[in-house]
Amino acid sequence: MIKESRERSIAYGLTESAIPDFSPVNRTDLTLAIEQNRILHTHALPVMETLYEQIINTHNMVILTDAHGLIVHTLGDDDFLEKANRVALQPGVAWSEQSKGTNAIGTAIAEQAPAQVHANEHYLIANHFLTCSAAPIFDSEGSVIGVLDVTGDQNSFHKHTMGLVRMSAQMIENQMFSAAFSDAITLRFHSRPEFIGTLMEGIAAFTQGGRFLSANRCGLFQLGLPLNSLKMHTFSSLFGLPVSALFDHYRTASPGLLNLCMHSGVRVYARAQLHRANMFFQAEPLPAGASERSAPPQAQAAQRVDQQATRRLSSLHYLNTGDAQIAALIEKVNKVLGRDIAILVTGETGTGKELLAQAIHNDSPRANSPFVAVNCASIPETLIESELFGYEDGAFTGARKKGSVGKILQANGGTLFLDEIGDMPLSLQARLLRVLQERMVTPLGSSRSIPVNVALICATHRNLRELISAGVFREDLYYRLNGLVVKLPPLRERSDLEVVVQRLIVSEADGMQCTVSAEVLQLFKRHNWPGNCRQLTNLLRTAIVMVGDDREIRREHLPDDFLDDIDAVRQGESTQSTRIGAEVYAPMPASATLDDVEISLIQKALAAHGGNISATARALGVSRNKIYRKIPQQ
Repeated sequence: MIKESRERSIAYGLTESAIPDFSPVNRTDLTLAIEQNRILHTHALPVMETLYEQIINTHNMVILTDAHGLIVHTLGDDDFLEKANRVALQPGVAWSEQSKGTNAIGTAIAEQAPAQVHANEHYLIANHFLTCSAAPIFDSEGSVIGVLDVTGDQNSFHKHTMGLVRMSAQMIENQMFSAAFSDAITLRFHSRPEFIGTLMEGIAAFTQGGRFLSANRCGLFQLGLPLNSLKMHTFSSLFGLPVSALFDHYRTASPGLLNLCMHSGVRVYARAQLHRANMFFQAEPLPAGASERSAPPQAQAAQRVDQQATRRLSSLHYLNTGDAQIAALIEKVNKVLGRDIAILVTGETGTGKELLAQAIHNDSPRANSPFVAVNCASIPETLIESELFGYEDGAFTGARKKGSVGKILQANGGTLFLDEIGDMPLSLQARLLRVLQERMVTPLGSSRSIPVNVALICATHRNLRELISAGVFREDLYYRLNGLVVKLPPLRERSDLEVVVQRLIVSEADGMQCTVSAEVLQLFKRHNWPGNCRQLTNLLRTAIVMVGDDREIRREHLPDDFLDDIDAVRQGESTQSTRIGAEVYAPMPASATLDDVEISLIQKALAAHGGNISATARALGVSRNKIYRKIPQQ
């Protein structure tokens, strides 16, 4: 691949020592490019954030480009961004082979396959300090619509990076596929039942009458036919059953996985989603203008059951897993539900702020109304105003015909969740404050104000008071947002890790019985979890796939970087143990009671560990709850 790419670079007339053109397109053209790739942009940003959490502090950045290699969004470590600026790894700069020669982004587009380009494999000498792993993103018609890339300093090369990029690109593809065929019958299938619900499942879409529409890449591979040939088929010709058999199957009391035989003779397990068909099997909103009465009685009952089940899995009660801090937080939130009091959720990245916001909404009187989430950090500054407030037709170059409603109006009657509110541009904060006070929204390019009624939940991992002092966050907006401020504790400070692990396994294993070995559970308790629940979720999701038929997650199923972190923590603790032991286990007066000894021991251990309750509990071999009971002021 590299050899062919270098030959193309020469054919383009590039020379290795040439100084490349790093000038970005103008702001208007970039806004237009992002708007033209809005579907890709929308589905890619959450996946990019998850991918970035997995590589954070490794001197890398995550990059999204369009089909021509034009960068439309980036996330990166500050220390590497300075180096990246030398070669303009920033939105608006094109990284096609025609302009930059051999590079992972351009080569992935040219080859329509994942590409990894390391150090001097780059054609241009100016890019030799980089190591890049890129995977093309395909739409439902099999065309490349963008590229996901991780680029870093050549010394940060890691063998697992390409695997993470490919998995993330496939995740984006699957999400876009599901969105593209939201009104169709979709079939998720695989020859092994434990792979249903994972990235390895095939997904195929059919019309309500059974005509084949499209399939994702895993689906095409399993079906064994090219997309154009499959479009001549029906559900019946591919799986030997009439499409009505799907409806019959899901009318049973407790439908399990389907067992189907493909046209090739290979048997597969499958789960169907009959979106908005004759029956409702997914907890999804009715189309605009429709009412539940318009659906058959069986459909109404099925939809209500699914909605109730979904809310149970995302409710405040479900999140109360035995940690004292979480229980106190939930008690506070329950007191303000339905009281028109804004809630501000703080906490480290990955602690589950959006999950808490969704649970608050599901337990509120607005549960049957929309829940609209906006990540203020992931939307480019040039687009956040139009995303929030909407716009009229022709409001700016590239605007959609008929305009856009905007997130605030989409949440009308329900809940608006503004994640990472601390990253909202200062120029928009005054306008948001006005909307919250006046409860009126004026779309861009319009003179008409529209009444709006939303419950507001905001979240941030940043210290808003420090941002106010720095002059980048409005004080008046802060006091409008902080009706009730709650802080989610980091995972390392929670006492319910085992329960959280089991809940996540149930959520991610999709029906497969899976357990965690005692050794792995101890490793989990020793880990610091810098990525918190998001990191734990991603680790378990991968481990469940790796475990296969064993059904028990063991040490060999865990990623190398996690085990490296555990070893580093163990070495650090051993070097401190002698000093800490001398301080903690100093003799007590003869008159001291047993309770005095325990309290003194805990206090000294806390001081030795800098107030870290989790580290103190590990050192003393007791639970965190015991420390809270003995030292309540802590």
